[in-house]
Amino acid sequence: MPTLPSGKYQLKSLHLEIALFDRKVAHARNFEVFADEGRRDAAVAKLNSKRILLVRIAQQMIDEGIEYRQMDRPRSLDPYSVGKQGICSVFCEQTTEQIFATSKPTPSPYAGTVLDYQLSLADYKKRARSRRN
Repeated sequence: MPTLPSGKYQLKSLHLEIALFDRKVAHARNFEVFADEGRRDAAVAKLNSKRILLVRIAQQMIDEGIEYRQMDRPRSLDPYSVGKQGICSVFCEQTTEQIFATSKPTPSPYAGTVLDYQLSLADYKKRARSRRN
């Protein structure tokens, strides 16, 4: 039985396939018509199991040291967009937590300096709220 070669192009196509399953799961949850909620849950669970398998394979390829571009990863696997946009609420939370258990966001090198935009952004939001009231 032939084995699939693992390389950066196969990893990129895996990431594209994961993104496709993300969209399929979201569509099944939000728009697809089912006879009852049990069938909807069964269909979503089936899609999720296929997606989880693809995520595991992709993570294994990353652990082997295959190079990839961060922008090629699906948004559901991006540790920075998970909390902001709530994308992973559609998918299996446990799998996402397992994947990003070791990754921590790095602090900005400009934190506390003149180039730190977070402080000015917070001031702007505060002034905008006071203008509305």
